Amino acid sequence: MTDLLESPLQTAPRPDRSAATLLGIGTANPESASQSEIITLAEAFNCTSDGQRAWLRRIFSRCGVDARGSVLKKGEGIAHAQSFYQSPSVIGEHGPTTAARMQRYAQEAPPLAESASRTALQNAAIAPAAITHLITLSCTGFFAPGLDSQLISRLGLPVSVHRAHVGFMGCHAMFNALALARDIVRADPAATVLVCSVELCTLHFAYGWDPEKLIANALFADGASAAVVGSPDRAQTQDSPGAPWQLLHAASMRIPDSAAAMTWQIGDHGFHMALSAELPAIISRHIRPWCESWLAERSLALADIKHWAIHPGGPKIVSAAATALGLPASATTVSHEILAQHGNMSSATVLFLLQRLAHKNAATLSPGPTVAIGFGPGLMAEGMLLTQ
Repeated sequence: MTDLLESPLQTAPRPDRSAATLLGIGTANPESASQSEIITLAEAFNCTSDGQRAWLRRIFSRCGVDARGSVLKKGEGIAHAQSFYQSPSVIGEHGPTTAARMQRYAQEAPPLAESASRTALQNAAIAPAAITHLITLSCTGFFAPGLDSQLISRLGLPVSVHRAHVGFMGCHAMFNALALARDIVRADPAATVLVCSVELCTLHFAYGWDPEKLIANALFADGASAAVVGSPDRAQTQDSPGAPWQLLHAASMRIPDSAAAMTWQIGDHGFHMALSAELPAIISRHIRPWCESWLAERSLALADIKHWAIHPGGPKIVSAAATALGLPASATTVSHEILAQHGNMSSATVLFLLQRLAHKNAATLSPGPTVAIGFGPGLMAEGMLLTQ
């Protein structure tokens, strides 16, 4: 099987018939809440003293998030969110039950996923009836019949569509889903895969005073993203910003002795995220040798990579990865932009990054080899090599 990278990526190689292409990307966000609104909300159920309120404001103001979507934001102000996240004196010291949060997830997730998927299909110029495979992913909610069943009905997908779900893998799950979609298309070039992520992280705000959980409260947001993956032949006639992304190579690494650095556990009162203060240092120690190793397998070095899409898990995570890789500040501009404007939308975030990079590349006529990287509980690192 011919390797696409036998031709220099910098010279925009002709598509390999064994490759897979992102034919179209779609994104969707619920109403946006400012970080100051979220601070006001969080103070009510996280803080019991002026010292705690001062610490919370400092952490929230330094986390790189200016605004984020939340399905709990309905109209002006945060009154609707406060009706869900009521005072501990009313609802209890741990907040809404997991059952209440999952009921809200089942109500809010399908329409957001539908919106992102419709946009992806439109941008790919692919009819719903042409979809042969559906991959859904989420780590913030469960219900059955689930999101896949909802999308089949809402989008009018074939009732015979093949389904797979990537569940509870965290921020890097989109890489796993795209790698699966790529492998499906490589095995059957006639296949057309719809990949859809929806994450409603703001349904899992933690009550009480736990600094690790409060950092998660400061960062995470709601959003959905979708992509249509198919044979490169089908992208040649598409009218989209710039050349479509080709999915070339996926890489994984479980970082040893780091399982406690990031955890995501189901509790009686929501799912609980814990982010260790050691997380940036762990990433800094391991990311460069890992990237150098798997890029070398493709006859590439770090210096050959023109663009980087580092998942914005937080400003310290992005900075740690960029410093370890020796990247200029400009290499992480898009990561910081997405974090500021949308927050960390877990697995949905990667396609937001690739969509914005594609538009910037089209404007500057600067496509080239691109590496996307994300991290999740484990501690797991996932990467993907792409080009346009």
